[in-house]
Amino acid sequence: MSLLPTATVATIARHVGQRVTLAGWVYHKTEKGKLIFILLRDGSGTIQCVTFKKNVSEATFATAQALTQESSCRITGTVRADERAPGGYELDVEEVELIGASHDYPITPKEHGVEFLMAHRHLWVRSSKQHAILRIRAEVIAAAQEWLNEQGFVRFDTPILTATAAEGTTNLFATDYFDLGKAYLAQTGQLYVEAGMMAFGRVYCFGPTFRAEKSKTRRHLTEFWMIEPEVAFADHEDNMRLQEQFVSAIVARVLDRRREDLKVLERDTTMLEQVVPPFPRITYDQAIELIANHQGEVEGADPLPWGEDFGAPHETLIASKFDRPVFVERFPSAVKAFYMQPDPNRPEVALCADLLAPEGYGEIIGGSQRIHDPVLLEQRIREHGLRIEDYEWYLDLRRYGTVPHSGFGMGIERVVAWITGTRHIRETIPFPRQLYRIYP
Repeated sequence: MSLLPTATVATIARHVGQRVTLAGWVYHKTEKGKLIFILLRDGSGTIQCVTFKKNVSEATFATAQALTQESSCRITGTVRADERAPGGYELDVEEVELIGASHDYPITPKEHGVEFLMAHRHLWVRSSKQHAILRIRAEVIAAAQEWLNEQGFVRFDTPILTATAAEGTTNLFATDYFDLGKAYLAQTGQLYVEAGMMAFGRVYCFGPTFRAEKSKTRRHLTEFWMIEPEVAFADHEDNMRLQEQFVSAIVARVLDRRREDLKVLERDTTMLEQVVPPFPRITYDQAIELIANHQGEVEGADPLPWGEDFGAPHETLIASKFDRPVFVERFPSAVKAFYMQPDPNRPEVALCADLLAPEGYGEIIGGSQRIHDPVLLEQRIREHGLRIEDYEWYLDLRRYGTVPHSGFGMGIERVVAWITGTRHIRETIPFPRQLYRIYP
C-alpha cells in the first residue's frame, strides 16, 4: 500500500465533498470536549481537521487526543468548504494514524530568543513565518532562472574551488589542495562565467559563494547564493536595462504566486507594487552630494570624501529618496574590482553600478561593463598587485576574439530579505553561516 497521501493542502479545493488522506505534522491542536481541532501542515499549507467523537471510533478519537505538537500523522476524512475556516476548507476526520510521535518539542508557541532559535534552526524552519520566507526564496530562485532561460541565457556552472582570488581580496577561505598548494572557496563565478559568455553569448552561473569577511552586520553571511549573468556585445547601459527588467520580473512573480506567504509575513507590498522599469539612476558624485545634503537623517550616514565607498547607512539614506530600486553608477575605479571598464570620458570612474533596494535593504546587485582590451586589463591586474601568471587564462579571453561585454551578480538572500521585509539576512537561507555560527 502506498504511503503517499491522496491530496495535499495546496490542492484541497479540488476535492470538496471527496474522501481524501492527508499526511503531515501537527502544527497546533485544540480540544473542546467531544471535538478536537487539529491544524495539520503538510509543507504545502495548513488545514483544520475536525475530529468529532460521535463520528469516529474510540481508537481514532484516542489517537487524535494523543497527538502532540509536530507529531507526524495521516488523516483521512471528507473535505468541506467553510468560509470561517483557515484557508476556507476543513477536513471532517474519519481516521487518524500516528506515524511519528513528538515529545517535548522545543519550539513552543511563546517568545524564544534569537540565539535559541538559531541553535534550533533545523526545527525553526517549520514555523509559519520561516516557512513563508523560504517558500519565497524558492520562488525568487525559480523566477530568476526561468526568466533568464526565456531570454536565451545558458546556465554555465563555475567551480567552487579556485586557484586565485577573483577580486584581489585576502578575505578568502583557503584549503590545502593535494600537492598543488592552496585552493580557495570562490567569492564569485564571474571570471569563469566570462569564458562561458565567449562560447555562448548569454550565460549565467548560480551557486554558493564565500566571503571570509569578519562582518557581523544584518546584511552579511559568509556563505550565500548568487546568480551572475554575463552578456557579450553589451555595454554599461545595456547591463542596467537588463537588471531592471530582471528584478521587476522576479518581484512581479512573487507578488503573483506567493501573495499568501507575504500575508503571513504581514508584508506591506505597496513599495513592491511600484517595482517596474525604468529605475532611477544617479552617479556616485550625485550620491556623495545627496549624503552631504541629508546628513543626520540616517544614523551613521556621515558625509564622505570623494573616493570612499558607501557603508550600509549611506545606502539606506540614498535609497530612502526613491520609491523603487535605484542605480548608483560610475564609482571611483580605485574602490572597485580590477576588471571593470573605465569610463572613456573620465577614466578615474568605472562603468559600473550598484542597485540599491528601498526600505533600508541596501545593495542587491553589483555589476559593470568589463575591460575587453587585453593591454588595459593586464595593466589593471598589475596595479592591483596581482600576479599576471594567475590570470593568463583570463587574459586569453581578450586575446582571442575579444568583445565588449557586461554582467552582474545578484545576491539571493538580500533580494529575499527585501521582498519579504525580513530585517536580518540570516532568516533568508535555510542554514546561515556567519562569523560566530556554523551549527547546525
